[in-house]
Amino acid sequence: MKLFFIVNPVSGGVNKEPFLKAAKSLCHTYHIQYKVFKTTGKNDEETVKKQLSEYKPDKVLSVGGDGTTLFSALALMDSKYPIGIIPLGSANGMATELYVNPQPIEALKDVIMSNIETGLDILKVNDKYHTAHIGDVGVNAQIVKAYENDSKRGMAIYAKYFLDKLTQVKPFPITVRANNKVYNEMIFMVGICNSRKYGTGIPINIKGNPMDGKFEIVLIKSINANSLIKAGLSKFDESFFDSQSGMVLETEYAEIEFDKPRLLQLDGEIIGKFKELKIEILKGAVNLITTNKNLNFTSLHKNTSK
Repeated sequence: MKLFFIVNPVSGGVNKEPFLKAAKSLCHTYHIQYKVFKTTGKNDEETVKKQLSEYKPDKVLSVGGDGTTLFSALALMDSKYPIGIIPLGSANGMATELYVNPQPIEALKDVIMSNIETGLDILKVNDKYHTAHIGDVGVNAQIVKAYENDSKRGMAIYAKYFLDKLTQVKPFPITVRANNKVYNEMIFMVGICNSRKYGTGIPINIKGNPMDGKFEIVLIKSINANSLIKAGLSKFDESFFDSQSGMVLETEYAEIEFDKPRLLQLDGEIIGKFKELKIEILKGAVNLITTNKNLNFTSLHKNTSK
């Protein structure tokens, strides 16, 4: 077996060297060939594709957080190589959604052992940008931008910007075209969801499955003390999920129009301001290595052997 590791050395401020040392030891023990590629921010996708073509691995490992997962997925999108996820970012939201073992070396063992490969959906936005997890426009995108510009990190810093932006938030008009219908609403935020939960563990959409060939547009129409308390509790118990504060549209394609250019974030990255968004799903765009612990997979394959 030949493994190819795509490693983001700086994602989440997490040191990847202890994992790589353990991974190399594991590969040596079982005589598994491996190659490590570390991203630099310069021509990474082109370099990865060239090295994959030359090395021809059996499995690819994405080592980092949500951004690394998305980068790796896009680099592999037009190839036959299957990808496994090693959660070593700040939040690891997508890894959590896919029921990846939170212990990196155990996640690696699962990838090596598993014979289960399945399609993972990717969303394309405005024919240029992509998300494998969750994007949004509105209050959360503003929080992400403020947090991104701060040199400090951690939940306390995020909470500071969360509370600050909530005092400034105002509803804005939106038009959504999906499923041959038009929706005109006043909202505080619109979520573009290929899955259910943010990296914080708080669900925005309890219907999402990144393998079902559909995505959800979530329109948040009210933000108040009650809805915020429910959001916090729903991290630990989804029965607290507040379905009354929003509207969920399940679709394969949607067009969104705002009253003015508004800030968009995808997978925790600020993309820019847009007055219009066009979102489409790329079904099964990436070949994902998973296990029967992944309830998204088992719910779609109820006759899978155990």
